[in-house]
Amino acid sequence: MGRTAAQPTASPRHAQRAGLRGGDRRGPPATLAGVTGLLARLLYVFAAAIGRLPWPLLRGLAALLAWLWRRTGARESVVALRNLELAYPDLAPAQRAQWHRAVLHSTALQTLETLRLWTRPHHRNLQSIREVHGEALFDAALAGGRGLIVAAPHFGNWELLNQWLASRTPLAILYKPPESAVGEAFLRLVRANADADRVTQVRAEGAGVRQLYKRLQAGGVVGILPDQQPKGGDGAFAPFFGIQALTMTLLGRLAGRSGAPVLFAWCERIGSGPDHALWIAPADPGIDDPDPVRATTALNAGVERIARRDPAQYQWTYKRFKARPPGDGPHPYVDLEGG
Repeated sequence: MGRTAAQPTASPRHAQRAGLRGGDRRGPPATLAGVTGLLARLLYVFAAAIGRLPWPLLRGLAALLAWLWRRTGARESVVALRNLELAYPDLAPAQRAQWHRAVLHSTALQTLETLRLWTRPHHRNLQSIREVHGEALFDAALAGGRGLIVAAPHFGNWELLNQWLASRTPLAILYKPPESAVGEAFLRLVRANADADRVTQVRAEGAGVRQLYKRLQAGGVVGILPDQQPKGGDGAFAPFFGIQALTMTLLGRLAGRSGAPVLFAWCERIGSGPDHALWIAPADPGIDDPDPVRATTALNAGVERIARRDPAQYQWTYKRFKARPPGDGPHPYVDLEGG
């Protein structure tokens, strides 16, 4: 009998490449997801270590961080100073410099304090809320059964506000996902925490918006940070501190379509310790106007009124005026850090 021809044997490297080109693609994605989750948990451990520091030490670290930002010309420092120049053009140079230092210290303190809030039991965090103003407005809106939109500007500590809201009612929070997959995994991890069954985190995209609308139709509560620059086509220009700023139209559309009332809410720091006062206030009339310019003008008026309460506690480190109306020329940050 003649010999049977030997079948060619693939090299291990060739076989690996063939497997990747074939249908079995589960290995690498699963591995990537595992690494992402591990890195997110390592970040959580680091955040917990910072958050467990005594309050005086945490406040001292915030002062050091703010000083480093000023000393090195960090993005936070130069953007905050430019925003103060834009929003408060009549300030004397000495006063603007004082406000600039206060803004950076407050921003650094809020950043470190948030690590504390994310990694401690929420019932302990809520003990730092010493005053609640406007709670009857919140209770009445919940009882109304038409849903509720909570507009929470970047003022004070909005993460503490989220935890208070979750202690009162299930809610959905609209968020802009970080560019990093590890960052998003970390954000989901720390924001869920003890409130995992009461807080639904919704990505700011088409499917997420539909989810918010359905929740409002069912009488639920939705939380939105209203003062971030939206993507092109999703906003309208409206005055903010006398400057045309691209402003989200989503909040007004949700309110108009659902009939849900809109309340502003914020946690404002009081004193030099970790104590806060929580405030709830009605939105300006017209925030649900079908005209997007009128709706965003009302929205910005509410945010500005809150920011003016204590300029140091507002997030001036964000390039709020970067988008400009057509024909308006370059944005005001073009000379900072390459624009």
